[in-house]
Amino acid sequence: MLRIVLFLVLIALAAAGAAWVADQPGDLVLTAGGFRASTTLPRFVFLLGVFAAAVVLVWSIVTMIWRAPGRLRRRRHEKRHARGRHAITHGLLAIGHGDTALARRHADTARRLAANDPLALLLHAQSAQLEGNRDEAQRVFRVMAEREDTRLLGLRGLFIEAQRADDAVGAVMIAEEAIKLSPSSTWASHAVLGFRCARGDWSGALAILDSNLSAGLIDKAAYRRQRGVLLTARALELETMDRDVARESVMEAIKLAPTLVPAAVLAAKFESEAHQVRRSMKLVEAAWLANPHPDLADAYAHVKLGDSARQRLQRVETLAAKTPADKAGHVEGQLAIARAAIDASEFARARAVLAPYVNDPTQRVALLMAELERTEHGDGGRARAWTLRAVRARHDPAWTADGYVSDRWRPVSPVTGRLDAFQWQTPVASLPSDKGATIESSAFEEAMLAAPPPKRVTAAPSEAPVEPPVAAPDPVPAAQDNSPPEAKETTAEAAKEEPVVTPAAEPVNPAPETAESSPEAAMPVFRTRADLGKPAPAPIQAVIPIVRAPDDPGIDDEGPSDEFAEQIGTPRTHAKAQAGGWRGFWSRWGA
Repeated sequence: MLRIVLFLVLIALAAAGAAWVADQPGDLVLTAGGFRASTTLPRFVFLLGVFAAAVVLVWSIVTMIWRAPGRLRRRRHEKRHARGRHAITHGLLAIGHGDTALARRHADTARRLAANDPLALLLHAQSAQLEGNRDEAQRVFRVMAEREDTRLLGLRGLFIEAQRADDAVGAVMIAEEAIKLSPSSTWASHAVLGFRCARGDWSGALAILDSNLSAGLIDKAAYRRQRGVLLTARALELETMDRDVARESVMEAIKLAPTLVPAAVLAAKFESEAHQVRRSMKLVEAAWLANPHPDLADAYAHVKLGDSARQRLQRVETLAAKTPADKAGHVEGQLAIARAAIDASEFARARAVLAPYVNDPTQRVALLMAELERTEHGDGGRARAWTLRAVRARHDPAWTADGYVSDRWRPVSPVTGRLDAFQWQTPVASLPSDKGATIESSAFEEAMLAAPPPKRVTAAPSEAPVEPPVAAPDPVPAAQDNSPPEAKETTAEAAKEEPVVTPAAEPVNPAPETAESSPEAAMPVFRTRADLGKPAPAPIQAVIPIVRAPDDPGIDDEGPSDEFAEQIGTPRTHAKAQAGGWRGFWSRWGA
């Protein structure tokens, strides 16, 4: 609207000026030497306007002719650049859907038309990666790392190539260089943090974590949790070497992450040693409500030094009562009660607690039942049957991270290097499926679990002299506590070969019942088969030749291998060895 008003005002001024010039009387005389020209003022103004337009037209034509080569060059360059961008776009799309040949063709076109374009370099490197040409990819990434605008992208590519080549040292050095350039690089901070945790450099890992918080890579809650994990790892490492630093670290960790199981267990241990029983119990209870764990139950049972087994059982029952029956961690409390009851010789209590889980036991339930049978009745047969059942039973929860199952808690995942990756959960491989069991239960196991426990019979030592055993031509199978009773032969020959020792408290019967062997006698693990004859012993040679067994790998003549020597060697010892230190770093950069 303002432009329209301004345009109308200019037209009005021009019309007013033209009217004023037309209304002026008289003539305009121009005299130059002998030249004399006379005209009116309106005509002079008109001729002056025509002359100015002609000058402008001539100047425009001259300028256009003068600038024509530059414009042609610029137009050709823009057209070339547009073709290069078109090749880059379609090359990246070809990489996206995995067309190696098309990506290589577009990469060559882009390199020819737009050699200095950062995207052309990226397309060239990624097409080389797609083809599997790692040397070419590393060369292009080094070129990108030398440029100011693509330095971080080049370091990222070199880091990926070092990981593919299993060069952990080179990958970490590249990541540290990237952190110096850009502290907010997520991939670089993750790599350096995982490497320092794997190396046990907890102070350096804490420094990286503080840098991530300053750069805004993690929020405050994640920072508190991860710092608690790192402090717990340092405390566990220094528990036997520097207890003061370990105690200080774990106390800070339990404040940052009160539900972290290893931190709660170690903090409760330190508080128990300092006779702070109530504080120790509160730490364990807070972690137990969030994540019931057998280590927490064990720490809670031994929170007060010098307690009896029955007192520990009562304390564990108090802890287990804090977990409701409808919660997933209720079974951990029941197993802890069973464990404490067996230690306190409360076998009826242990059986009552394990009864709901006997039909479909896990490995820990089966092993507890085996220990219960062995401790209460001394029944080795039932104990072995429960042990066999534990082999085929479902797995219990364990420390799992990225599919890796560990027997202990770790701060980082050994698969991905992710911090605080381990969770107390059932491994994926042990989850139930619709397929049947591949190993069927044996008749021995069913018979031993169905039969009642045998009665223990103690025989008095006989005063009659025992005749020396007579060698028999065929070996007699050893008596088992789980073997069915066999009818003894009444022939005279059997009576001569095997003397009968009569207990002092029992009358002699022609067919006595089979009694369990005494605890002092070693119970055989495997039963011998009566249908197989015993092979004759081979004669011992006077000279034993030194031979090499078929499955013996022998001794390596080159000496023990060292993974660091293989990775970082000297060029004199191996032609393809990788130099270490800064020399190795510059050699990888092509210097």
